Amino acid sequence: MAKTASKTESKGASTQDAAQDNPKTDPKDVSNQIKDPSEWTTGGEPMTGAQASYLKTLSEEAKEPEAFDADLGKAEASQRIDDLRHKAGRA
Repeated sequence: MAKTASKTESKGASTQDAAQDNPKTDPKDVSNQIKDPSEWTTGGEPMTGAQASYLKTLSEEAKEPEAFDADLGKAEASQRIDDLRHKAGRA
């Protein structure tokens, strides 16, 4: 039984150590915070397929089909999605 307990204790300790070393759990690390789309380094790239699909659906639900533009970048598509979510009552 002593071996099992020490393994459990050892495993628990290593899990705690890993959590302390994980930058995603470090409150001082702000790299994982939600950024404004205007600050995205990839914001000018074409929107993703998922964004295009969701934007199309939302533009139809909000009765604003002109809001969908297949040539939008990721950041602009994200901003339109946020706006349309409010208009479509999904916010």
